[in-house]
Parts: sequence; structure tokens; C-alpha cells
Amino acid sequence: MIPHSYATDTQTKSTELASTVAAAVSPAQIASACAAVESFLRKHTPDQQRWFFSITFPTLICRVFGFDDSSPPSAAVPKRHPSNGWIDVAASENDSELAICDISASEKYLELVGRIFSLLSPNGVLLSSISGIDRLSLVKYVFPTERLPEWVRYMLQKEQDCRVLTDLCPLFKNRIKEDSIKGSSYQVQLNVFEYYLFWFAYYPVCRGNSEGSETVKVQRTKKFRLENWSYSIPGLSSTKRETEKKTEGNLYIRLLYVYLHSFVPIQDLNVHQPYRSSLLHYSPGYDSSALERAEFVVNTMIHFWLVDNDFSPLAVGLSIAFGVTFPFRSVLGETPPTSGLGDMINVFVKYLNMSSPVTAMEGPNQIEYVRSPGWGVSGSFDAVKLRDAALGAHSIGTWNLLIQRPLYRFVLRTFLFCPVETSIKNASQAFSVWVNYMEPWSSDFEEFADLNETLGLPTGSSAISVSKSSSPRYSSSWQGFVLANYLFYSSLVMHFIGFAHKFLHTDAEVIVQMLAKVINILTSNIELMDLIKNVDTVFHSKAAESSKSVLSQFNRYIPTIRQQLQDWEDGLCESDADGSFLHENWNKDLRLFADGEDGGQHLLQLFLLRAESELQSISGNNLSQNLQCLDSLKSQLSRLFGGPITKPSPGTPQSRHHLQSRDEIFKPRSFGNQIGSEIKYKGDWMKRPFSNDEIAWLASFLVNISGRLNEKLGLNRVDCSQAGTGLSYVDVQGGMSSVCGPMETLKVVLCSLISWTMWLVETGVCFMRTHGLRVNLRMLASKKIVVMVLAVATFNLLKRALAM
Repeated sequence: MIPHSYATDTQTKSTELASTVAAAVSPAQIASACAAVESFLRKHTPDQQRWFFSITFPTLICRVFGFDDSSPPSAAVPKRHPSNGWIDVAASENDSELAICDISASEKYLELVGRIFSLLSPNGVLLSSISGIDRLSLVKYVFPTERLPEWVRYMLQKEQDCRVLTDLCPLFKNRIKEDSIKGSSYQVQLNVFEYYLFWFAYYPVCRGNSEGSETVKVQRTKKFRLENWSYSIPGLSSTKRETEKKTEGNLYIRLLYVYLHSFVPIQDLNVHQPYRSSLLHYSPGYDSSALERAEFVVNTMIHFWLVDNDFSPLAVGLSIAFGVTFPFRSVLGETPPTSGLGDMINVFVKYLNMSSPVTAMEGPNQIEYVRSPGWGVSGSFDAVKLRDAALGAHSIGTWNLLIQRPLYRFVLRTFLFCPVETSIKNASQAFSVWVNYMEPWSSDFEEFADLNETLGLPTGSSAISVSKSSSPRYSSSWQGFVLANYLFYSSLVMHFIGFAHKFLHTDAEVIVQMLAKVINILTSNIELMDLIKNVDTVFHSKAAESSKSVLSQFNRYIPTIRQQLQDWEDGLCESDADGSFLHENWNKDLRLFADGEDGGQHLLQLFLLRAESELQSISGNNLSQNLQCLDSLKSQLSRLFGGPITKPSPGTPQSRHHLQSRDEIFKPRSFGNQIGSEIKYKGDWMKRPFSNDEIAWLASFLVNISGRLNEKLGLNRVDCSQAGTGLSYVDVQGGMSSVCGPMETLKVVLCSLISWTMWLVETGVCFMRTHGLRVNLRMLASKKIVVMVLAVATFNLLKRALAM
């Protein structure tokens, strides 16, 4: 029992300390405030620190992350925008020319970073005190609903969704509580460690959302400047050490890595799961707090960074099992992920992928665990067991399953929803995350080894030693990883080709290099290339054929890949404005090695022609180097598809494309043009590109009307039945009756005309179905027809006006 006078003194000191923390703006004041906080926590026991975490801790969060706190120090809810936080002050000190040139200024910067890092590190007195407070359950916080991931905010608006949210998402298990004041509303209640980690994950999201705002001035380092965005892409940067220096010099990245290293086990996951390979249950005395904390850390980063504003946040099968629908598509629409998260996600994904070398060495058949729960379930099923199977899938020793779907949708949403009129910096960061994820065998774990040495962390228990002993090239031991993530190597490549077409005009040189990097990964190893092509062959082959083929070993993976294709790309597709080459079959098929207009080879051929024209139009000093890069891309594509990617026309020199100007290649072709007469459109003729003898907006309108008519009349399918060839007859019930009177005669005539008209229409529709004909009103958009209609209408109006 704490004496009342001592408790009052502790409360007063906590209030004074909160004022000191709130006033700390300069580096010297920040260092002094950190020392004061550490001194206070060391002098008091956990039960005496209640006032600190009730009064000082919320203010400390505001100052560390730079949230604008205009309320009194006792307020527990920070504001939205980060400005002049301690982390930002450290970044600005590092960015200044003085810190680079002046040794004393550099020492002050290192001292400041050391002070902040010492306060926030897992071994520091702050997190140790947090652990003691949570052990006694002395303090609980309510996290602001408006700062949660967007899909969670919508879920909390309905009582029914709130009750099932704890079962759907382990992040909020036993953390959704009813508001004791309002009663009907629900809120997220967290302990001190969970509350701090939520704000830690929200910091880069808040900074990304407020980027460019006049009210928020976040100091950034030179490495974040727009003109240098391309140097963050692996394979495109000539200075490999730049990425490592950026990681080591960023205080937030250092804190992120040390939290992952301390709270998320990688190689030692078996220690926390002693019965993972048996049918035994955990004993009542087994302490699962370490594993639960690791799950909480990983799920927090996933939902704040990767999921956030995704309108399909959870697996489709899991949502169906619980009877939950997410009507977020109309609200969130085509909203891209939050900007500026690339560096954090890169470190997060690369660290979690450290478990992949361990899993790969256990054997290539780890794909068995990727079977998506909730698919192909017949009859009744237990939704709770289904949830446990989905959420506990990482028990095989890897975190890869937890990040597969969120990461895939994060990258795909970035590519699809990147606005044309904006920079592609965010897309380049997503691209960097993607290519790093595709090559876990060549990941540079020396970056983390250097950081371990800088932070004084042991490296023997991490997967870094495993990665050093393994070859930095693909081998058969990685087959399970590739099969489990096959869509990253196939379908996502097709979507990126669409992105490359869409943004080729912004920076042709960089787009070509990005595409060359992806193709280089696919062709870097003959075993990897054969694996990707063989799975695609089995995917498109019939079951009877594939069972007799030598590739039958891949048959068991195809259902999982089909399920992933439908689930991971739920609601995501290229729109008509993006070219619509994947619009009709957006989540039904793999098209990378398919033939036809929407196949990967044809789209890459078109990309090469466009890229060559774009590069020649630039006519810079790097023209020869760019054309050499393009030739290298052609050779890689020829290797991927097993033949020349570009086929010159017969009798035409291959250098003909080099002599044509950009406008000549892409100008509209008409029937009177001799060059255009050589080109034959092989796609849907009704949706062919607009010609110069058509009115574009009218043609688009008539195409939409024709499409709706064809859909209503069922003309989009070919009717091969012969049901309409027989004679139709009417079976008259009852006796014969005569028709008398003019009204009855008129009714009979009208009914006969209507029946005859309906029969005629039905016969015409059946004829069109049988012969594959469709309604096409696009011909009415011809300028000649429109001019004739306007001329006739004008003539009639003038005739009536003169007659009056």
C-alpha cells in the first residue's frame, strides 16, 4: 500500500516531468528530457509508476513521434499530424550540412540519436517498466478509433461486425470492448506495450497521409528526395552501400529492426512451439506469451502498413465462413496504399523472410501448408477451426503465410491505383519490396549484420548465419517457396507489364530498367525458369492430360494456385482506362505465357516497340546505353519465351523501326492508308481502337449500349443447341369456339401480330447466337453518318421554318 503523501508526490513529479517532455524541442532539451524520464523510472517501482503512465507517457508519445498535442499533458489521445517530433529532429540533424562537415555537430547528432534510442530500445528502462506495468495490469488505454486501419474503422461502426472482428482478426482478439460511457459503441482497449506499438506503427502512416500538407513540416533526409527515387530499387543503383547507410542512419528503421529482432523469433521459433510437429496439445503450464507477443507485433505491422485501406482486408474464404461481407469497395474505391512506407515494409518483409532459408533447408515440400482454408469446403464446417487453421498456419516455422496475401495486394494495388498525373515514387518503393521478396536466396543479410554490430546485438541466433552458409542463387531447396508464392512470379508480372505500359511516358529509361530487373529474376536460373513455365503448362492443361504427363507432380499445387488467384486478386483488375487487356479475365487465368492479344508475349512485344520509340524521342546522351539495355531485355525475353520476341515483317529491314519517328508509329490508321491496310486487328472488333473517321465519345457510348444489349439478349455466347429447329405448335384446350364481334376480331389480330413479332425477334436472336453474331451500333458513330443525320435534321428544320 502506497502512502497517500507519497502517491501525491509521485503524481506531482509525473506532471512536472510531462511539462519537461512537452517543452523539449532542441537537441539539448531532448537529451535532458530522456535522462529525466530514465531517472524517474529507475527510482520508482512498477506500482509507483502508475502516475507516470497515466500522465507523462501520452505526452512522451506525442513528443517522440511528433504528434501535435495542443491539449493538456494529461490528454491520452495524440493528434493526427506529426511535426517536429524527436525522431524528426534527429533526422533533420543528420540531414544538415553542419552535421556532415563539422565533427562536433556530428558528435552531438550521434549523442542525440543514442539518447533517444537508449530510451526506446527493448533493453531500455522504459520498455522494462512497461513490461512490469503490464504484468500487474495497472494501466489500460483506449486507442483512438480514427487512427485505426480504415477497414477496422468501418467494422467498428456496426455491433454485429464488432462481435465477429475478434474471431476474424487475431490482432483484436480480446481487445474490442464496449464503451462504458456511450454503451452502444465499441472501442479498442490496449495495455501499455500494445498502445505504444500501435502508435509506433501509425507514425509512418500518419507521415505518409500528411505528406505535402502545409500544416505538417516533416524534415526529410536527402535520400528521400524525389529525384533520387530510382536509386532505392535493387539492381538499378550503382552504389549498394547507399541502402545500407540509409538503413543504419534512420532512427525509426533502427528501432523497427531492433523491435523485430527482440520480439519476433525467426530461427528459434521451435523453442516457442515445442509441440508443433506432434498431435499433443500444449500443457496448461506452457507460457505462450512470447509467441503471442510476436504475433501481435507482426499483425500490427501487417494491418497498419499492408492492409489499412484495402477493401478486401481478409481472405475471402474466411469471410464467407463467418458470414461477413465488406462493403468497402464503394467507400474506398481505387485508393492506393499509403505513400512513404516502402523503406519500413522492405525491412519488415526482409526480416520475416529470414525464416525462409530455414524452411527451405527443411525440404522443398513445405508447400503443403499453403492450402487456403475456406476453399473447396463441402457441407457444414466449423468456422472456428477454419479460423485457427488460417491464423495458426505459421506454426510450420515461417511467417511467410501471414504476409503473402497482404503483401501481394499491397504491391498490386500500388501498381493499379497509382494516379497517372503523379510521380511513381511510391510505385518504385512497392517494386523494390516485390523484387526483394521474389529473391529471398539473394537477399543481402549483411545489411542486418552491420546493423546488429552497430546496435550491439548478437547475430548467432538469427538467420543471418543460415543465409551466409546458403548459396545466393536459386536451388531446388527453394522450390516450395516459389510454389507457395507462384503468383508473385506469374500473375503479378502481368500486372506490372500493364503498369509499365501505363507509365512508360513518364520515364522510359527507368521503366525499361524495372521491367528488365523482373525478367532477369525469372531467367536468372534455368531451374527457376523451367519451374515457372512447367507450372503454367500444368495450370492450362486438362486434368486427363496433366495426369499422364511427366509434370504430374505439380498437379496437387494447381488447386491452391487457382484459389490464391481468386482470393488475392479479389476485386482488383485493370480498368478500361488502363488498357483493359486483363479486364475481362482479371482473376480467372494466368496469361504470362498465353498466346493472343492479352498474352504476355504480345504485350511485351508492344512494350518493346513503344519503349524503343520513347527512348529515341528523348535523344539524350544515354541513348546508346538505353538501346543497349533494351537489346539486353530482348535477349532475356527471347530466353524466357524460347524464341525471338520480335519478328520483323518479311522483306522489311529490322532497322526500319529505328528510322521511324514516334508520331509516325502511333498515328491513327485509316482504310485509305497503305501502311494501315497491312495491319489486322485480332481482338474484339467492336472494341478496336478509335479511328480518325469516328467520333470517339459517341463510339464509346454506342459500344456500351451494344454491350448491354448483347448481354441482355445472351449474344455473348454461342448457342450450339438445335432446340429451335423443330416445329412449334399450340395445344388448344377445350372445344372449338368461334370469333364474333369487331372487338374480339381486333384482339385476335393484335395478338397474332404481337406473337408473330415476338417469334420473329426470337428467331433472329437464335440465328445470331448460332452464327456468333452480335449487336454493333458503333457504325452509327461514323462521321459521315453523323453529318448526314445532322444535314437531314437541319434541312427539315429549315423547311418547317420557311413553311411557317
